[in-house]
Amino acid sequence: MFFRPSAAQAARIVERFAGRAAVLVFDNGGIPPEALAGLRAAEGLTLLGEGRNLGIAAALNALADAARAAGFRRLFLLDQDADATLETLAALAQALDRAAGDAPHPALVGPAPARNPGHKAPHYPARRGQAPRGGLRPVEFLATSGSLMDLDAFAWVGPFREDFFIDAVDLEWCFRAWSRGLSCWMDPATAIPHSVGRGTIRARVLPVAMPDQPLFRMAVYVRNTAYGWRLPHVPRRWKLKQAAYLPLQICLYWARHRFSPRVLARLLGALARGLGGQLGRPADAPP
Repeated sequence: MFFRPSAAQAARIVERFAGRAAVLVFDNGGIPPEALAGLRAAEGLTLLGEGRNLGIAAALNALADAARAAGFRRLFLLDQDADATLETLAALAQALDRAAGDAPHPALVGPAPARNPGHKAPHYPARRGQAPRGGLRPVEFLATSGSLMDLDAFAWVGPFREDFFIDAVDLEWCFRAWSRGLSCWMDPATAIPHSVGRGTIRARVLPVAMPDQPLFRMAVYVRNTAYGWRLPHVPRRWKLKQAAYLPLQICLYWARHRFSPRVLARLLGALARGLGGQLGRPADAPP
């Protein structure tokens, strides 16, 4: 999935995958003309989307639907920042095979997050009560980018929530997968760099760090996190953790923006909308 990629990012996908695997590219915000020409000329590459930002969830759903319609059983999900190769895909395919031997059946398997200087690496909490399997670790959720998804499992779990638009889309889907008798796994032997946001915000006293995001995206994160507290398939332990952590994140972000009244009002409004169930596309989301 591409959101305004650089020419180098588009070329990387062509060089590493085109002609060696079937490639679906969803244009979710506009691909530069020079990059678009290379994608159109690539062997075995199909372009989807119209260059409008429909949100991550809608793009993922379109990719999954297209892959299922083409007869594929699995879908390797990547965004433009993911530094993955065919070897990454082969390793995850083997991992998914190992995970598929026992119940609960795997919905997806993904790599461990490699260090990416200047960015806070994501953390995937272990799933309680589920033993490791075939060298894989059961986790509560994974980032979609870099994950290999079982498309029959996708059909069973259902689509990603398009009313979330962007943040917590993968988290909610994985919790839903667990609630429907499926599972999510991380392969510690396979790692790719993964970053969120444009840097890291760190607390001066507490050992707490969070991604630095544009205001619209931070507001969506706050809204979707608060809405997650309403969902029965999100575990109570996660709700309690986020209920303690989210106010701290809001304060850290507010401090980073010099205690701007506009920033605080936006985040508190997002919190209220999440608690009230008011979701959908943010008014100031990039086109």
